[in-house]
Amino acid sequence: MGEAISFRCPDGSDCEGYLAEAPEAADATVAVAGIVVLQEWWGLNDQIRGVAERFAAAGITALAPDLYRGRVTTDPDEASHLMTGLDWPGACRVEVRGALRHLKAKLAKVAVTGYCMGGALAVIAAAKLAECDAAVCYYGIPPEDQAHPADMKVPFQGHFAEADDWCTPAAVDRLEAALEGASIAWEIHRYGAAHGFCNETVEAFDAAACEQSWARTLDFLAKHL
Repeated sequence: MGEAISFRCPDGSDCEGYLAEAPEAADATVAVAGIVVLQEWWGLNDQIRGVAERFAAAGITALAPDLYRGRVTTDPDEASHLMTGLDWPGACRVEVRGALRHLKAKLAKVAVTGYCMGGALAVIAAAKLAECDAAVCYYGIPPEDQAHPADMKVPFQGHFAEADDWCTPAAVDRLEAALEGASIAWEIHRYGAAHGFCNETVEAFDAAACEQSWARTLDFLAKHL
């Protein structure tokens, strides 16, 4: 099982997070790979902790930073308010970079992944953070004024739902078109599912799509980390 930790951010502040260490990494001086797991708009809840645990069980040490600094909700209106109030580029510069640096103190390479809001933040991290070695995005795209997809500097994999009224198929089309001009390895995968298909606690959960995307994610990380 993982544990709650505190890590130092580049601005000197401390951030709470959930660390799930891969079994083989627990006693190693230098392990192979890690991943920063970025939350949905609900906050750092048990479901996101479970994602970190799943990465650890697959051999990848995972750290989920608490971007809302202790706030968690199950109410969509409050979640929307929390997400809207978050400075996305600022969170990447501070909490996400701090989490990357914390893992890189022991690990050779570290990726970033995220879901919904966290997926959009993963795109920003891939474009803006030198500490990021690869990025996997689940159904989230940031505004282009925060990070243009063509500016991503690391291998990128994206997972998107065909029935998504937030991260729409048209937005994914634009993302894919922008990536045509990027000098990185990239993959886009689309699923006949709805937004949130990898969150087992919501109605949109699609077990088949989730398992297929998970297998693709692990293959991608094994190749690029």
